[in-house]
Amino acid sequence: MEELGFVDGQNMVWEYRWAEGHYDRLPALAADLVSRKVDMIITYGSSFPARAAKNATSTIPIVFAFASDPVGSGVVASLARPGGNVTGFSNITWEMQPKRLELLCELVPQATVIALLVNPDNAGEQYIRLMQEAARTKRVQLPVLKARTGDEIDTAFVSLGQLQAGGLIATPDPFLNSRSEQLVALETRYAIPIISELRTFAAAGGLISYGVDSIAIGHQVGIYAARILKGERPADLPVQQPTTFQLVVNLKTAKALGLTVPPSILARADEVIE
Repeated sequence: MEELGFVDGQNMVWEYRWAEGHYDRLPALAADLVSRKVDMIITYGSSFPARAAKNATSTIPIVFAFASDPVGSGVVASLARPGGNVTGFSNITWEMQPKRLELLCELVPQATVIALLVNPDNAGEQYIRLMQEAARTKRVQLPVLKARTGDEIDTAFVSLGQLQAGGLIATPDPFLNSRSEQLVALETRYAIPIISELRTFAAAGGLISYGVDSIAIGHQVGIYAARILKGERPADLPVQQPTTFQLVVNLKTAKALGLTVPPSILARADEVIE
């Protein structure tokens, strides 16, 4: 789920949330925030809301969380010297995707096909090439399934049998992340092992997750926001990258799927759900 929010002089917070491909609404939502003469804008999820906020104002401070490739997407000039009125916390979760593929291959070593579920509004060709190269290294096929709505997710899972997929990687994406419960239900219905970036996915009954500690990032965003409200400039606060990651395994789900989790994964897990 994508989010835009702001803080006013009384520290009240408003949020706009949306899903299912409504990226075209971002400029209007950002413009509405600017028209309210807010003291700060906070964005969450990918670079799209951060870029929309930046395009809407060059004076109101903007702090982003989980923006993917903030330099390449034009949100900041550089990580060390962001410049302008924008700073925040980048997301390297796409760079972590080959590791998720590796973990899934450890869990289902007999699999020759691992499907990749993407939101086509947020997954470019460069990312898909990265994953296909990683799949070639692991000697597995990697068909790409595209979904930008809940119905399209259901349709994607129908094709898994024909593809003879032994597992599925849910690409980190605000929309797909918002559908964790749906993915857990489909994982059970189709008996297909899934890996996600979200701990909440594993906690809700998903098989395995590996990703950034989002709670830690949230705390850091709050610290940056407080520093800026006290007078520091976003341009002087470097963009930070995540340093804390969580590997979570749900043994109950593994048993239901008929899988034995290798000791090598259990030994590395930060949390094991039984």
